[in-house]
Amino acid sequence: MTHRTAIITGSTSGIGLGIARAFAAAGYNVVLNGLGDAAAIEEVRAALAAETGAEVVYDQADMSNPEAIAAMVAAAVTRFGAVDVLVNNAGIQFVAPIEEFPPARWDLILQINLSAAFHATQHALPGMKARGFGRIINIASAHALVASPFKSAYVAAKHGIAGLTKTVALEAAEHGVTVNAVCPGYVMTPLVQKQIPEQAAARGISEEAVIRDVLLAAQPTRRFVTVEEVAALTLFLAGEQAGSITGAIIPIDGGWTAH
Repeated sequence: MTHRTAIITGSTSGIGLGIARAFAAAGYNVVLNGLGDAAAIEEVRAALAAETGAEVVYDQADMSNPEAIAAMVAAAVTRFGAVDVLVNNAGIQFVAPIEEFPPARWDLILQINLSAAFHATQHALPGMKARGFGRIINIASAHALVASPFKSAYVAAKHGIAGLTKTVALEAAEHGVTVNAVCPGYVMTPLVQKQIPEQAAARGISEEAVIRDVLLAAQPTRRFVTVEEVAALTLFLAGEQAGSITGAIIPIDGGWTAH
């Protein structure tokens, strides 16, 4: 068990919540963050704390707002004394051909999927370096390594996350801080569920065909990656035994990027 503190952005549902659950079960103090109904989020927070015995708090910081991100990190330090692990997981998606892609959607996806990780890292890293320990884990995507049509903003942001990961890993390497990116393939989360009808419309095919011929066709295992698998890898990277893993872009994609 540990009493270290982890901030996990975008953790009120999906992959982020699964990661939060794994960290709380391992004894971390956990800062949840994300969007949703306030009462529903409080129910999730309270249940997670009761299930694990961990201290779990919620910060409503808007990941498109640099000042809110800075305040979230500062609040965690004030409450817990330090931020030991930062998991940059917040993300949104929009699917459309580039000539139809709304510029405002491009801007927002880049803000939340890429710039938010930059701002959170910039504020969390100095304390980690000062203490000689820290873990920054960026939840990227197989789309940090390969592309798919109709996802120009998302793919650009995730490729950017890969570059950010490598750069900060080099800057932090002599300070006991590791920086890695986890790259899941398709996980059946609300984000993926939402894009199934969007993909169907963009490609002119049925939703069943999107699942069979687009999503799972990319993964030789022919199954969705599970939230629990992503959470377990993230938790391992946060531990002492992962101290020599840094600057790594790690696929967990059912063999997708082995093609």
